[in-house]
Amino acid sequence: MDIYEEIVHLRKDGRRGAVATIVNVRGSIPSFKTAKMLVRDDGSIVGTIGGGCVEAEVWQAAREVMESERPRTLTFDLNNDPKYDTGLVCGGTLEIFVEPVLPPAELYIFGAGHVAASLYKIARIAGFDITVVDDREAYASRERFPEAQQVIAEDFDKAMAGLSPGESSYIVIVTRGHHDDMRVLRWAVQTPARYVGMIGSKRKTIGIFKELQKEGMAAYLFDRVRAPVGLDIGAITPEEIAVSITAELIAKRRNVERALPHMSWFQRQGSPVEPKEKL
Repeated sequence: MDIYEEIVHLRKDGRRGAVATIVNVRGSIPSFKTAKMLVRDDGSIVGTIGGGCVEAEVWQAAREVMESERPRTLTFDLNNDPKYDTGLVCGGTLEIFVEPVLPPAELYIFGAGHVAASLYKIARIAGFDITVVDDREAYASRERFPEAQQVIAEDFDKAMAGLSPGESSYIVIVTRGHHDDMRVLRWAVQTPARYVGMIGSKRKTIGIFKELQKEGMAAYLFDRVRAPVGLDIGAITPEEIAVSITAELIAKRRNVERALPHMSWFQRQGSPVEPKEKL
């Protein structure tokens, strides 16, 4: 099986993996420079870097790399470490670069107004695959969003019924009104999306959260919602707001939590502690 083809299949299926490549060799090793091994998210392997204890350690490192989404370089001294003396090696040193294989970052933008148009441009440059949804054909059009993966012009409820965000998906809600924001948020917090953000003031977002709670939705569902959406950089114009949102999306994609100051639902309500059980 070709490793490169399998990487393509993994990404198309929305799955993760990690590729280990021998990048430096000194002495004799049981493989060759540039040998590769792909570790899938289910632990299965394609290819080899020589077998033995080294491969077992690289497999474990690959699992950690796909979890952290950050590459690592591993160095093995086969001469001086007795645990690598399996009879399969002649001695030597090798460096192995392990890099994550991640599914495309899908961004769903609900609303197609001025902020959405700017967000589409900036987020696309940052590497997001974008789907735009709005119930107005004049706004949700290929003329306004020519390079989006999808442009959906139909009622929000109907559009959402046909979408299946995954764990690598991001949802930004920037519709033209509170009612539509609430409709989309009701759906969004029940998806496995990695990020959910909604535009608007703190007062507005708390009001929407409370209304959805009255419907019976659990309060903890809203704890992961970024609202107001975007990093606080003093943004005012649609373009500036789009930059602040994209920056927050990148921080989430790269697991840079220190860039994401965030109050939980319970902290917003003035409660000093969160309940032990999320009922």
